[in-house]
Amino acid sequence: MLETQQNEIDVIARRSQAAWEQWAELGRVRRADAMRAAAAVLDDAADELVPLALAESHLGEPRLRSELVRTTFQLRLLADTVCDGGYLDVRVDHAAPDWPMGARPEIRRWRVPVGPVVVFAASNFPFAFSVAGGDTASALAAGCSVILKAHPGHPQLSERTGQLVAGALERAGAPAGTFQVIFGEQAGVAALRHPLVKAAAFTGSLAGGRALYDIAAARPEPIPFFGELSSVNPVFVTPAADAARGEQIAEGLVGSFTLGAGQFCTKPGVVFAPAGASLVSALRVRELPAPAPLLNGRIAELYLAGERRLRAHPAVQVLNEGEGALSDPPAPTVLLTTADAVIADQRSLLTECFGPTVLIAEYTATEQLLEVAAALDGQLTATLAAEEHDAIARELTAVLVTKAGRLLWNQWSTGVSVTHAQQHGGPYPATTAPGTTSVGTAAIDRFTRPVAFQGFPVALLPAELGDESVAPRLVDGQPELPRPSAGA
Repeated sequence: MLETQQNEIDVIARRSQAAWEQWAELGRVRRADAMRAAAAVLDDAADELVPLALAESHLGEPRLRSELVRTTFQLRLLADTVCDGGYLDVRVDHAAPDWPMGARPEIRRWRVPVGPVVVFAASNFPFAFSVAGGDTASALAAGCSVILKAHPGHPQLSERTGQLVAGALERAGAPAGTFQVIFGEQAGVAALRHPLVKAAAFTGSLAGGRALYDIAAARPEPIPFFGELSSVNPVFVTPAADAARGEQIAEGLVGSFTLGAGQFCTKPGVVFAPAGASLVSALRVRELPAPAPLLNGRIAELYLAGERRLRAHPAVQVLNEGEGALSDPPAPTVLLTTADAVIADQRSLLTECFGPTVLIAEYTATEQLLEVAAALDGQLTATLAAEEHDAIARELTAVLVTKAGRLLWNQWSTGVSVTHAQQHGGPYPATTAPGTTSVGTAAIDRFTRPVAFQGFPVALLPAELGDESVAPRLVDGQPELPRPSAGA
């Protein structure tokens, strides 16, 4: 695949700017229709796209087909959200001369799209977090144009998916340039630096994401950079939970940390279990899944290097491993250490190892769980395997709320449902913007900003800010729903 030349980026960015100015004004219903058209085209092209993804990603056909369904579902769900209009957070305060803080002027507030957005596609989900994935869908839904930097792990799939999405959008009325795909690391950096680009989204490694984040912050006009970077997704198993169902927890853990060959950003990477737990005994003898190829040679290389570093740590031993654990493709591995060792050397033991390995850390007193939790870096998820009567559960939850974006109770973190209430984000280094999510309908918020109009004639304002409700809104602090016949 030919890389996009840096001297082409200015033309692409200007085309994206021109398209954004029209796309943002197209109207919510027409934007939603265009997104649904893109979803339909991708569904119809499944028999063409899935073989491309198979050839480039090493992921199985059932997984890829279900991932494509997820991709088109989230396009449609976000289209529905656009039609609803609640994401605009419309607020109307009428003038109030007797307002307690002094006469209140009339103010009408809503959210507007920020402008052209650069999206850096991920490697591990070649559909759902890639060309037409959640970042692209939420930026389009917000009314932004998108410049998609393709991941080098699946270039042919990226090119074809980009052609289908761009064509579908334009046939549905989107201006040319609403969605464009570029290739190459330097092209991505040039796009991120371009002054017409107003935000960026990224899913990938800590090193790569941090480098791009620093570029975004160092621009003459810094821009928001929504990066998902690194997470070990800790699991805390209480003695009561282990006594009640230790073998069941072991079974669920193996299924979770080996899902997709351990290449999920929400993979449980470290599990804190009571010393001598039945969970540990069950893991020691449990048959692990067969080796599975990783996404590409570079990911395999990085995984094996990280796995060897963990094994070389003086406080770590191998609890269980499949045949060929240090080969390519690698078999799954279960490592064992102590909570004391983790507390003493978090830098080495709590580093994400992207692949089929998990670290079990034994503790001798439940109070250690609070110490470990307090020492954690930011995480996408944290899981409690506990009983409702566990005395430690409430206090541990209170600590974990400060550390993770999503807390799970007796469930596994692999599996991020696309819903209205989903939160896929967390404090750094899980993400660079802990107040946002990259999954679910709230993902749109990343690519909008609030604007208030004070004292403007209503006739000059968008329909959503007019006197008739065409979207959910607050009027003088009270919720108001749109009339059934209202539209935009």
